[in-house]
Amino acid sequence: MSGLGLIKRDVASRLLDGTMQIVTNTGALSPWEPGIFSLVLYSILIMVVIAAMLFIASWFGEKKPSTEKLRPYESGVIPTGSARLWYPVPFYLVAIFFLIFDVEGAYIFSWAIAWENLGWPGWLQISFFIGVLILGLVYIWKKGGLEWGPTGKKS
Repeated sequence: MSGLGLIKRDVASRLLDGTMQIVTNTGALSPWEPGIFSLVLYSILIMVVIAAMLFIASWFGEKKPSTEKLRPYESGVIPTGSARLWYPVPFYLVAIFFLIFDVEGAYIFSWAIAWENLGWPGWLQISFFIGVLILGLVYIWKKGGLEWGPTGKKS
């Protein structure tokens, strides 16, 4: 008889006579089943390691403040004047519009990959999603969010 057959027969005989117990604790906190327990334990260990490294670095680190060290670092350029500059709002709007429609593209591409599995319900959902985004684009257009030139209004 092979070694594996002997092991199976030994395990079966131990189960029958009661010397080997079957593990029945297979809940979320069981160490026998990967789940929330291992995730929480790993997260706690990582936080302890990070806290220990930060504490050791702050404890042993050299602390000699000077005017040069307290000055803000601007890529080697000595800062002059105020850092608060007026920046045109349309640039922010274009960035937000880009993010919105870029996310739309990501959803549409992922839908296009899985369209056979999704069927008509998936088509209806992506059509609704595109419809809402088109309504948002029309709203932005009507409110003048896409206008770059001077409006003629003085505030």
